[in-house]
Amino acid sequence: MKFTVSSAELLRALTTVGGAVPSKATMPILESILFVQDDTGLRLSATDLEISIEQTVLVRFEANGTAAGARVAIPAKRLVDTLRALPDLPVTVSTDDEFNVTLKTDQGRYKMVGFDGADYPALPELNGGVTVHTEGALVRRAIAKTGFAVSKDALRPAMQGIYFQLDADRGRAVATDGHRLVRLSLDGLKSDEPVAFIVPEKALNLAAKVAADGPTTLQVASGHVAFTFGTGRVVARLIDETYPNYEAVIPVENDRRLTVNRQSLLAAVRRVGLYTSSTTRQIRLGLTADKVDVSAEDIERASEAKETVLCDYTGADMVIGFNADYLTEVLSNLDSEDVAMEFSSPNRAGVVTPAEQAEGEDLLMLIMPVMLNTYA
Repeated sequence: MKFTVSSAELLRALTTVGGAVPSKATMPILESILFVQDDTGLRLSATDLEISIEQTVLVRFEANGTAAGARVAIPAKRLVDTLRALPDLPVTVSTDDEFNVTLKTDQGRYKMVGFDGADYPALPELNGGVTVHTEGALVRRAIAKTGFAVSKDALRPAMQGIYFQLDADRGRAVATDGHRLVRLSLDGLKSDEPVAFIVPEKALNLAAKVAADGPTTLQVASGHVAFTFGTGRVVARLIDETYPNYEAVIPVENDRRLTVNRQSLLAAVRRVGLYTSSTTRQIRLGLTADKVDVSAEDIERASEAKETVLCDYTGADMVIGFNADYLTEVLSNLDSEDVAMEFSSPNRAGVVTPAEQAEGEDLLMLIMPVMLNTYA
């Protein structure tokens, strides 16, 4: 194999694929990136046996290189570090029959030892199943708006990923950690054949980095999901668990509604949150007709803070408590100028939505309250 390519372009592709390279692997070859010469160009692949990433790069193959189908695995860290240290200039990469790899530029020559590409683990092949055609921007938005609520608890594996429910009308992406829940419905993310699956958080974070605007194909088959974005592809093993019945925890009869400027409330929660107990991170919202009092206290440090934010509130006056960090994250992951918060009682979850939904979507967030000593 012998080809010439821009060092910056090759580095970008390697950085994308490198997300699937494990830092410590039981099989040394997994710490490499597989280079394959095929009819479409240079195909780069990496896997940790759970997640695989492929990226195709257009390069100029030399006539005296090996024939199409040549495969070599090149150590990822040394190759990426070398390219990062180079300016943007043409680099010629060549390999020999012993899988020695040489990089040449007009400034120098760099050599390292690779592996036989035939020994690299085969990437999953998905046949049949359900195929969905959508847009890369929609996939990226689904990941961005739900990912923060994915659980980190290994004892609840089903909640360690984002749950997708797709049917002929619309698609839903759902994430929850038991304290927060996000449900995003997208009109453009739908499937002719109903399908539901859970994708691990890490796989989706990598997919978001690979995702490009434009047509995207999502395929679910054989316990895997594949996202194809133009010249990039991410394949991941699905979480084989039953997702909890999230609809059951969303309150539907809420007679108290707060509408407030999102940035004003977010800023107040951040400032007052500095005065919460480091143990509970408890913050109080005192709701009255035209204002919300945001307060917190840290008894151990004899500290307290209170701010008032103007709002529009309907319903009986109420005091409700939340974890300051969770409330901050919920408000930070909304885009609208104003947010609506609905409540039924101080000990039931609050429902948070944009005051005006974006076209083609329906975003709902839920946050569980924390118990206060007294309720008003």
